[in-house]
Amino acid sequence: MAPVLLAVAHGSRDPAAASSIRRLLREVRATRPELTVRCCFLDLAQPSLTQAIAQLAGRRPILVPLLLGAGYHLRVDLPAALTAAGLPLTHLAPALGPHPLLAEALADRLTEAGAPADAPVVLTGAGSSDPTALADTDRMAELLATRLGRPVTPAHLSAATPTPHQAVAALQAAGHPAVALATYLLSPGFFAQRAAGTAAAWTSAPLAAHPAVARLVLHRYDQARSATELPAAA
Repeated sequence: MAPVLLAVAHGSRDPAAASSIRRLLREVRATRPELTVRCCFLDLAQPSLTQAIAQLAGRRPILVPLLLGAGYHLRVDLPAALTAAGLPLTHLAPALGPHPLLAEALADRLTEAGAPADAPVVLTGAGSSDPTALADTDRMAELLATRLGRPVTPAHLSAATPTPHQAVAALQAAGHPAVALATYLLSPGFFAQRAAGTAAAWTSAPLAAHPAVARLVLHRYDQARSATELPAAA
């Protein structure tokens, strides 16, 4: 029996955030209906990771973090949860980002927002005090620039600069009055509301249930499952 895909989302007080995650996982199930897919949250929503593992009644999970970068949760919280559950660290998949499939989704969201093909773009992530997570956002900006064929400025909604407000203002001061903001978030909520408050002419919606994100969730699951099935070294 294939391991359960246990998607681990950050969690939010905004009910729309959990709803968007569940829409994403419906897309994942539709893509691979034979796979058992479950969901849990690190904070502010139920079920918790501990509850979700207990509900599996001994079935082997692969944890797929619905996180866009390799920050504290991925390096500390999730490995600790696996250890507490008696599972090896190979049962933890990488973060979703950075990845070209996210660039595909971001580009589509910009098009849906009406941003023209020649508009300068700011990519804004949630932000972090973790340099690794910030570097992941910078790398995602590079991947989106490659996808769009024009420069993309990375920005951060918290804990780091430039903020999206600063990045948009800098481009406007440089002679670009109409700037597009690519929202590098999975779900609506506090950070998405903050992103929507800049002076950008176009602001894309969170990635949510984009089909490319669903394919990426399955790709990360397959990566981790392959690692768990590799024969041990002699």
